[in-house]
Amino acid sequence: MKSEKLIGTVMLLAVLLTTGCKQSEMPQENAVYYWRTEWRTDSVERAFLQQYHINKVYCRYFDVVMNNDGEPMPNATIRFVQGQQEGIKLIPTVFITENCMHQPHKGLAKKLVDRIVQMNETNDIKGVDELQIDCDYTARNRKNYYDFLQQVRDEAQKHGMQLSTTIRLHQLSMPIPPVDYGVLMIYNTGDPNKFNERNPILDMRDVEPYLRYLADYELPLAAAYPTFRWIRNFEGVHLEHTVEADEILKVKAAMEKKRPELRHTILTYHLDKDNINHYKPETYEAIYHH
Repeated sequence: MKSEKLIGTVMLLAVLLTTGCKQSEMPQENAVYYWRTEWRTDSVERAFLQQYHINKVYCRYFDVVMNNDGEPMPNATIRFVQGQQEGIKLIPTVFITENCMHQPHKGLAKKLVDRIVQMNETNDIKGVDELQIDCDYTARNRKNYYDFLQQVRDEAQKHGMQLSTTIRLHQLSMPIPPVDYGVLMIYNTGDPNKFNERNPILDMRDVEPYLRYLADYELPLAAAYPTFRWIRNFEGVHLEHTVEADEILKVKAAMEKKRPELRHTILTYHLDKDNINHYKPETYEAIYHH
């Protein structure tokens, strides 16, 4: 009986140590998303990268969408109008629409990785050692998506690249994906059709139910916060959604209290002069504060 208790204690310690290691693997760095169809930064954006010590840009290379024949295809591919900025590491990021994962697609992972490698070579993008896949997967297609991620990871490793994926708050309750780490997207948390009740970009009341999953989610995590405006027409009405700085910082504090690791690698979405000018420098200082 004592030996069984001893074994159980050892196993528990092993699990705790493993989880602790996983939660300490994220480096301490500042990063930003780039979500435009042309790679071109102006003086304001370059100054922003320098001021907040950002040396890592998750750059959307292209989307993957379903065509009329029911096959996935690339769409809205970025054009590199400027060269790679010195001291900036680019992380090729691919957005995949959820319906692409309703069924397996043989060879898709290899085509995707080969296309990224080709784009890097064509545009003289150096030092790429990672890629990221972004998909709002659901419980319905999670298995197909995780199988796809494993295939992408295998292909990426052949080119010396690791793999990350985005994690939305509702995905925290699911098993972890087969990637090296995840970026927790802490934005677009609300229902855009209920904008009179809550801010659809970010509201602490929408985040709070997911906090209980953070501590036990056994995958290294970075955190991404919104610094964008959302302009749209809703039933003939022109709407503009923005996020108050206080709300961002309140959510950030709550997330880091449950998961201290989230203060290590911090991203904002996304790099754009209008977004930069919307917030005071002290707000960005607080967001990127480790």
